[in-house]
Amino acid sequence: MAFACTIPATPTIQQDDATVRITRWDFPPGAVTGWHEHGWPYFVVMLVDGILRVHDGADVSETALAAGQSYTRPAGIRHDVMNGSDHAIAFVEIEVKRPDALVTLPGT
Repeated sequence: MAFACTIPATPTIQQDDATVRITRWDFPPGAVTGWHEHGWPYFVVMLVDGILRVHDGADVSETALAAGQSYTRPAGIRHDVMNGSDHAIAFVEIEVKRPDALVTLPGT
């Protein structure tokens, strides 16, 4: 069961192509993403300091993250994310649809 909240987080898709989907998420205090599952592995990069509360259907975890801090998760984990901070937070989520299609620059 997801968090009981009527404040939705706001997703803004910045890029969505065959290789990646990049979404900025903005959360007022207490806002939630809603119950969802990612079809691809993904990375999250915090834009401001904040507390993420994650509900996995059975347990709720709470993690304080600093601006610029990131984490990754595999595809297929159902969850709901809530802003546990007393201020607005935002992060960028990068879903990798085709890792084999990511370009390697010459000399790197």
